[in-house]
Amino acid sequence: MKFVDETPIKDKKVLLRTDFNVDLSENGKILSDFRIRAALPTIHYLLKNGVSKIIIIAHLGKPKGRDPEFSFKVVADHLIQLLNRPVIFVDDCKGEKVKIAINSSPNSSILFLENLRFYEEEEKNDENFAKELATLADVYVNDAFGVCHRNAASVVAITKFLPSFGGLLLKKEIENLNKVMAGFERPLVLILGGAKISTKLPLIKSFSAMADSILLGGALVNTILKAWSFFVGQSLVEDEMISEASKIGSAKAELILAGDFLVGPSTDVKVAEIRRLGEVRPQDKILDIGPASQAMFSDIIKKAKTIVWNGPMGYFENPVFSEGTKKIIEAIVASSAFSVVGGGETLTALEEWSFFDKISFVSTGGGAMLSYLAKEKMPGLEALS
Repeated sequence: MKFVDETPIKDKKVLLRTDFNVDLSENGKILSDFRIRAALPTIHYLLKNGVSKIIIIAHLGKPKGRDPEFSFKVVADHLIQLLNRPVIFVDDCKGEKVKIAINSSPNSSILFLENLRFYEEEEKNDENFAKELATLADVYVNDAFGVCHRNAASVVAITKFLPSFGGLLLKKEIENLNKVMAGFERPLVLILGGAKISTKLPLIKSFSAMADSILLGGALVNTILKAWSFFVGQSLVEDEMISEASKIGSAKAELILAGDFLVGPSTDVKVAEIRRLGEVRPQDKILDIGPASQAMFSDIIKKAKTIVWNGPMGYFENPVFSEGTKKIIEAIVASSAFSVVGGGETLTALEEWSFFDKISFVSTGGGAMLSYLAKEKMPGLEALS
């Protein structure tokens, strides 16, 4: 794989694939601009090295066709503030309108095209769609690590039609995740939370022979507990994963599940010990790890030398159930470990309590980080190679 700092780019029109798939509030405000800020070094590098134009492409959310709710206009406006220079927003990503906007813009312009997912061809990795995107530029740069586990036209098929390179953020992601894969210091602790055990199982299997401890919290634990015949009330469970989850205890690493939980509704919260019959009531949902689990996890984390964390410990968006996730962050910060953190909800939690600058490396990818560390196929990286 070659990166953009290994090729002449002066006077070239660069098609820059970014991961600006940010979370928006109900009134359309950006909740965290971390992914946008993470791409700024590549944009500055391109400008400093005399590219003709930068044409930014990305996707936002999961729109069904052209939907104003998923327009990139708000992100383009925010990028103007971050760069302190003009950014030309074009309300489409292909067609004559886009070509006219690019050709009529002055030298050194930055253009931000509309949401790629307004076209279903993007997620289908359609070659004709990719070929049309390729006509907009001379060089393609992929700086979107967070989508490299996807088979998308702007990530994979596009590389067939343009000289293609990785961006500086992509390089940084690979370098830091490789530190975890090789040459890490022990103890290595993997912390997994979030809603779905299905997305975390490959990583558990991959790390089972490598990690010293694997700590499991969040709603994904509910599925394991149910598979092991514990009563979980109305808690979120992936019923289709019960069979797989029942085998999870065979990991070679020390596998540690939270054992006590905050259960609710939020108007009637109690601490429940899962192994005690009747502690979880029929109406209860498990919504956070309990005090004993928080203390146990924190002790293990503080002794670690390498930490990988993905996924909150509970429904942290509600302050009543945020303590578990916050305690995990505080323990990571208190350790002397090299820490790698990733995942959309995890990033939101770091933003919530202003812990971004206290983590060794924050990955822009959630699913992509998990796939890379689990040594799964990464179509976007393979395409660049």
